[in-house]
Amino acid sequence: MKPAQVVALTLLSVVAIGAQVLRLGKCPQPAVQANFDANRYIGKWYEIHKLPTSFQKGQCATANYTLLSPGVIEVLNTELLDNGTVNAIVGSAKVKNPAEPSKLEVSFNNSPPGPYWVLSTDYDGHSLVYGCTDYGLFRVELSWILSRKPTFSKETLEKLQGILYSVGVSVENMVPTNQDETYCSPVNQ
Repeated sequence: MKPAQVVALTLLSVVAIGAQVLRLGKCPQPAVQANFDANRYIGKWYEIHKLPTSFQKGQCATANYTLLSPGVIEVLNTELLDNGTVNAIVGSAKVKNPAEPSKLEVSFNNSPPGPYWVLSTDYDGHSLVYGCTDYGLFRVELSWILSRKPTFSKETLEKLQGILYSVGVSVENMVPTNQDETYCSPVNQ
């Protein structure tokens, strides 16, 4: 197979899995949250900003984490679709290596696990999550900025985007999530 054909096949396979942020080069290896404590991380988080994905189509996105056992977290993601329907999916996040508890792998509906790395959290206010998967010459990146409340300070947002920018993530591709209290009331009941 010629190199151009390999690149074309790689691109097609990445598109087939619903990749949104496709970049040339290998995944970076950013520093993650030191001494990550899953017990303090559990509970409800509101999505504030994200890199676009094909599997998230709505607004008012929240993630609710429940500790199932040491190193295993149940994930309940909820969003409000444009037609007013609340969409929810349950999955699990598992610590891949106990020596690095902030590097989890998450899967939904028996899908292959994907990286869910907590780069920064103060447990009570913000969480910065990053995931990246290599596909030959390219990588697919995912990232979410989460908050314990539906609102977020501009300073904290800029600080977290700075962390992503420092490892080469295109923060200009991030989109805000609508968390308006009235609009999001179907999700927050």
